[in-house]
Amino acid sequence: MTDFFKGIPQIRYEGPDSDNEFAFRHYNPDEVILGKRMEDHLRFAVAYWHSFAWPGGDPFGGQTLDRPWFGETMALAKLKADVAFEMFDILGAPFYCFHDADARPEGATFAESLRNLEEIVDYLGEKQTGHKARLLWGTANMFSHKRWMSGAATNPDPDVYAYAAANVKANMDATHRLGGQNYVLWGGREGYETLLNTDLKAEREHAGRFLQQVVEYKHKIGFKGAILIEPKPQEPSKHQYDYDVATVYGFLVQFGLEKEVQVNIEQGHAILAGHSFEHEIALAAALGIFGSIDMNRNDYQSGWDTDQFPNNHAEKALAFYEILRAGGYATGGTNFDAKIRRQSLDPEDLILAHVGGMDTCARAFKSAAACLADGGLERARADRYAGWSGDKAQAMLRGTLDQAAARVTAEGLEPQPKSGRQERLENLWNRFV
Repeated sequence: MTDFFKGIPQIRYEGPDSDNEFAFRHYNPDEVILGKRMEDHLRFAVAYWHSFAWPGGDPFGGQTLDRPWFGETMALAKLKADVAFEMFDILGAPFYCFHDADARPEGATFAESLRNLEEIVDYLGEKQTGHKARLLWGTANMFSHKRWMSGAATNPDPDVYAYAAANVKANMDATHRLGGQNYVLWGGREGYETLLNTDLKAEREHAGRFLQQVVEYKHKIGFKGAILIEPKPQEPSKHQYDYDVATVYGFLVQFGLEKEVQVNIEQGHAILAGHSFEHEIALAAALGIFGSIDMNRNDYQSGWDTDQFPNNHAEKALAFYEILRAGGYATGGTNFDAKIRRQSLDPEDLILAHVGGMDTCARAFKSAAACLADGGLERARADRYAGWSGDKAQAMLRGTLDQAAARVTAEGLEPQPKSGRQERLENLWNRFV
């Protein structure tokens, strides 16, 4: 045991009336909701990068956090893993997620970085045998180092493409070895800064072929988890090719991957794209590509991705309602892609941020589940579209435009507007949140 979290107790459920800040008020992992334990519904994961690798910087200032494991040695990387698993135990978190660069030191060469990754993967595997937490997903950081400044798979230099392939292969192998349930690709610099030096057609084709190669390698090594793309419209690139769920779906269809690849949707990225979180989840479910989520929130007064912990259960309930409507997670989960504020210096701040986030999500989930169980919204939705279940409407869809148009004259159709009942349904929703 390290002493980083010394004096902080294991977080347990005490109920909504508890005044103990080191306790859950809403997250009871063993509570059965809709036939399943809450822990198994929510599948919480801790993000290695924000919780253990982030130094506390922002676009206008540098490091504020001073952690005893910061540094580029294997000994410090193992200390970081020790602290991480202690935190997972304190929270009772069933999963964690990491990029390669979060967990291992950067080597002077690719070969050295690979050796470091393999060594830390062995160490993480040992930690998993003695602790509860398992790997929800792994990924490769292909945006921080200067070699990625012009992209990875979309880089104009084919040598960088090769380097990206080597990175992803190594991290897919690592994820597979650790029993990870998904592999994520976030194209942080798969985009462009200016069209004056960009060949959009070539870059999209290279990105598409790269993703095909990833899927081919998944099947080659027998990885049974999902391949996930995480949409984001901008930042760090001016425009990114994985702008939002709809854009990603069009990309997948173009390259024949819509049955092979799903999406990992982040609240903050949805907002940057001009959407709501629940819209992106609902659309992904409708298109058959919903996989997992990164849970956080944005500061609506800031113009960038602030990655704050969720604290508004009513807002998150809408997202969990759509997840439940989609049938819940398969291999995905609720990963806290969120970081404490750069002024939050204490170990307690890191723990309590997750406690609050987990409680917020649990309260939101219970509200969403209660509303779904009530059935009022779904009955109203079904009633609104009931006309389409008739034989005549279905025959019209199978027929031609001429045949559909002929109905207007033949039947003397003069359709009248019908209320969408939005306010009534909002009032119904508010009874549960």
